[in-house]
Amino acid sequence: MGDLGDSTNVLVVGGGPGGSTAATLLARKGWRVLLVEKDRHPRFHIGESLLPMNVPIFEELGVLDAVRTIGTVKLGADFPSPSEGGYNVFRFDRTLNPGRGYAFQVRRAEFDQLLFAHAGASGVATLEGARVTRVELAREAVTATIVSAERELTVRADYIIDASGRDTLLGGLLRLKRKHTRHQSAALFAHFAGVARRPDGDAGNISIYRFEHGWIWLIPLSGDCMSVGAVCSPDYLKRRRGSQAEFLLETLAAVPDLRERMRGARLLEHLQATGNYSYVCDRISGHRWILVGDAYSFLDPIFSSGVYLAMHSARLAARLVDAVLREPTRERSLQRRYAREVKRGLAVLAWFIFRFTSPAMRYLFANPRNLLRVEEAMISMLAGDVFHGRGVWWRLQLFKLIYLITSAAMWREALASRSARRRQARASFHGTTGHDPA
Repeated sequence: MGDLGDSTNVLVVGGGPGGSTAATLLARKGWRVLLVEKDRHPRFHIGESLLPMNVPIFEELGVLDAVRTIGTVKLGADFPSPSEGGYNVFRFDRTLNPGRGYAFQVRRAEFDQLLFAHAGASGVATLEGARVTRVELAREAVTATIVSAERELTVRADYIIDASGRDTLLGGLLRLKRKHTRHQSAALFAHFAGVARRPDGDAGNISIYRFEHGWIWLIPLSGDCMSVGAVCSPDYLKRRRGSQAEFLLETLAAVPDLRERMRGARLLEHLQATGNYSYVCDRISGHRWILVGDAYSFLDPIFSSGVYLAMHSARLAARLVDAVLREPTRERSLQRRYAREVKRGLAVLAWFIFRFTSPAMRYLFANPRNLLRVEEAMISMLAGDVFHGRGVWWRLQLFKLIYLITSAAMWREALASRSARRRQARASFHGTTGHDPA
């Protein structure tokens, strides 16, 4: 661990994957970096399914072997289908562009601790159990107040990277955070033992199920452990009678194929609920500050993109901060480029997320066709290739056309589904506070 002091070149807030990535890369460039985490590792976190596009970042950081040791190999994602086996697998070795044909499922307590410790070993000054309570942004420097059980620090920094996740430190202080009016969700999740896995090489796949009020994930972790969660409309969670565990089990049992896989399951731990969580900030950067990952925006986690988006944007932010500290006059142009890239990737994912539960999307995922390699482009999107993949972008535009044609053919179902989603979004936007629906 590096030495703590009253000044640093870069203050990174948030010791999750994004913060640890940015801090490590900047320390390697020779900058003094302070990484502050409000909790103490290991701590539980949701978001356990990674993407193949994470793997090159692990290689760059030098942690791939360590992640492999703690992770479960994930070769693809499966979705319900009328096929003989009852599901289709979108395998990552079928991406449009050559890449890593695998990813990992990880327990985030282990994964985040690994990256945080690696940052410390790379020369980053790390501080756990400490919260940034105040930030003053001035032309000449950033001043932050950091409070822990042992002490209170005032730290002066040349730059601040907000990787605070859903705490959205700067988004809150600068009043930038806005709910997604088109898509509001809530989630209830837990770890279970005794859940049936897919056979053979598909045993590590994430499984996605749709139901009337949202969708459900099954993420196989190491040992006899399955992460199971239901993402649904807040209105649906308000119907709960009885305990959270009973409500989750009732929700899972309502899906016939899933009910079979859960037949021998027993609840282990980490039963939690979270309220409305889809949001975006009005700005992603400013003079001497920048947002990465969930500190800027959080979408429905249907495609397991959260950790990758955090680490990818952190890598971009580290390059930006390194360049700006060396050539301050480049800050605005580099920040504009950063904003374009991050927003472009989010826009690709958002289009699919906002429509994922629609009848047309359900049909297309259950009956994939590789016309002009469109299915391979879809698999590339599922693998996280939403920024620079050659040939991916225009094929995804073709998929959108196919989707519109399919929606037109299913117009009655599409109209009913769209009306229901809008009613739920309006009710959630006007009638909820964002607190856990416990």
